[in-house]
Amino acid sequence: MKRFLTVLGVEQTPVSHAERIASGLGGFVSILSILITSEWLLHGATYMLIVASMGASAVLLFAVPHGPLSQPWPLVGGHVLSAVIGVLCATYISNELLAASLAVGLAITVMYYLRCIHPPGGATALAAVVGGEGVHTLSFSYLLTPVLLNVIIILIVAIIFNSLFSWRRYPVYWYRHRQRLSRENKGAGFKERAISHEDFVYALSQIDSYIDVTEHDLLNIYDLATEKAQQQTYPADEIKVGGYYSNGQFGEDWSVRFVVDESHTDDIEKDTIVYKVVAGQNRRTSGYCSRKEFSQWARNQVIRDEDNWKRIDENIDE
Repeated sequence: MKRFLTVLGVEQTPVSHAERIASGLGGFVSILSILITSEWLLHGATYMLIVASMGASAVLLFAVPHGPLSQPWPLVGGHVLSAVIGVLCATYISNELLAASLAVGLAITVMYYLRCIHPPGGATALAAVVGGEGVHTLSFSYLLTPVLLNVIIILIVAIIFNSLFSWRRYPVYWYRHRQRLSRENKGAGFKERAISHEDFVYALSQIDSYIDVTEHDLLNIYDLATEKAQQQTYPADEIKVGGYYSNGQFGEDWSVRFVVDESHTDDIEKDTIVYKVVAGQNRRTSGYCSRKEFSQWARNQVIRDEDNWKRIDENIDE
C-alpha cells in the first residue's frame, strides 16, 4: 500500500494537527479579509471581482509559508505580471482560444525568467481572457482592482497571521534569521557543516528543473538530521577490547579507532579506554580517554571488508 501511495504521489510526511488547522484558518482569514476590504473600498458589486486564483495563493501562503513559490516576490510578481500578459492577450488577440492559451504559456515563461514562479499566476492570466465582459471592461485597471488590491491584502494577512505561530515566519527570511540567531547562541557548540554552500548549488544545478525547496530548507534538513545523529551515543557497556568503532562523521572528520586495552573498572567516567586510530583523521596515532568519552565519540561498531569499513549491525558502508 505504501508503495502504491508513493506511485500516486500521496504526501506521507508527518505534519501536526496544529499545523494543519493553522493552515486552514489562515486561508479563511485571508479570503475573508480580501472580501471585506474590497467591499469597503470599492462598494457595490465590483468588490466581488475577486480573482479566484487568490484561493490558490492562500493555499501556498498558509499551507507552505516557507516554500519558495510562496514568497513575496513570486506572489506579487507572479500575479501582476501574469495580469499584464492576460490583459494584453485579451486586448490584441481576437481568437479567445488562442489568447487564453498564449496568456498562460507566456505567463509561465515570464515568471520563470524573472524568478517569480507562482502557480496561481497562471489562473490570473487566464481569468483576464476568459473572465467575461465584466473583466474585459476593466481593461488595464484589472491590474489594480482586483489583482493588486487582492495581492496586497493577502500579503499583509500572511505576514501578520504567520507571525502568531512560533514555528512559522513569513517571509521565510525571518524564519531563517531566527534559525541563524539560534545557531549563533549555541556558540562553540555549533559544528560547521561537512557539505558546503557550493556543494548544494552544484547538486541543484545538475537536476536542471525547478525544485520546490530552497537551499536553506535543504541545509536545515541536513542540520536537523546530523544534530540528531550527533546526539546518539554508542552504549558504553558494549565497547570491547579488540573492537573497531567509527564516529560516523563525513569527509576529513571521519575516523575509526581500534580498542587496544581498558582499565576494567565499573565506573564509566573512570574506566580508561586505550585506542589506536586506524583510519581517517589522525590515522596511525594512539590515545586514551574515559569509557564515557569514548561512547560519546563512537557512533557505530565497524569491520573491515576489503577496501571499505562497514557497520556491523546494518552492513552499511562507512
